[in-house]
Amino acid sequence: MTRALILAAGLLGVMALAARAADDVKTNKPAKERKAMLKELRDKYDKDKDGKLSKEERSAFSAEDKAKMREFRAAHKKAKGK
Repeated sequence: MTRALILAAGLLGVMALAARAADDVKTNKPAKERKAMLKELRDKYDKDKDGKLSKEERSAFSAEDKAKMREFRAAHKKAKGK
């Protein structure tokens, strides 16, 4: 009986760790995509090359880039279930 309880507790622990690892993989992908998109926008619009986008630089975003950001946000919110 004790052996069965120890085995069951061990299996539950392994399953919990596996579920946590799966959650981390799911949440990591949007973060990588977001970082890549932000880097692309910084490279494109950062005129003074300080690594940050000022209000003037952000106001220069094209309609296409603004639409891409909106789509990304909507897809991310949908994926999170909000």
